[in-house]
Amino acid sequence: MFAEIILVSFCGSLLCLDRVFVQAMISRPVIIAPLIGLLLHDPYAGLIIGAFVELIWIDRIPIGTYIPPNDSLAAVVATSIALIAGSRLGGASPELIALCILIAIPCGNLAKQMDVQIIKSNDSLSDKALEDAKENNIRAIEQKTYRGLIKVFLLYALFLLTVQAIFVPSVIWVYPKLNTTAIKTLSLTYYFLPLLGIAVAINMLKLRKAIPVFCAIFLIAAVFLELFHIL
Repeated sequence: MFAEIILVSFCGSLLCLDRVFVQAMISRPVIIAPLIGLLLHDPYAGLIIGAFVELIWIDRIPIGTYIPPNDSLAAVVATSIALIAGSRLGGASPELIALCILIAIPCGNLAKQMDVQIIKSNDSLSDKALEDAKENNIRAIEQKTYRGLIKVFLLYALFLLTVQAIFVPSVIWVYPKLNTTAIKTLSLTYYFLPLLGIAVAINMLKLRKAIPVFCAIFLIAAVFLELFHIL
């Protein structure tokens, strides 16, 4: 279990660097969660978790000085807890997935505060890089860029390692002790989350006739995923 936690911490933080470097959309929840799922031998559950997390924060766009919740780390946390704990609990059931997403949402907001502090700490590096640019010292600018990336990688890895070390054993211990009411509540939450995400997406777009279009897309996607899962 701890070997898997360390592996996810390393790979997850590496993939999350896409948020600040290259930005090839690999760090989007709908991409990074299936990749973590593939690493843990269940990409289908990762795809479901990634889609849910993607929809929840789809209206939070990093424009100007606004820093959105870190949905990439949240997706990694939810996928890792669901699959690592699920491997000890008989599989990643819908109820377990819902519980893990509920755990990951506050983690995404907490990671946002970490991002704010990282950006503030990079101000000094940026000022020094400007001084190096005046002196045409390209090598020094490169070193400061790498230092910033290494700092982000290490903090993300530490964050993932800490969260997983706390919540994976906790979920393994708590989940079997949940009563029938709690399990039914988590089941309803699992089916409510995509509806909430669709509502957020529609509210963001505010396009005429968007509701029937999104309902049709969601229905087609749900049928496709269910058939894919069966096959």
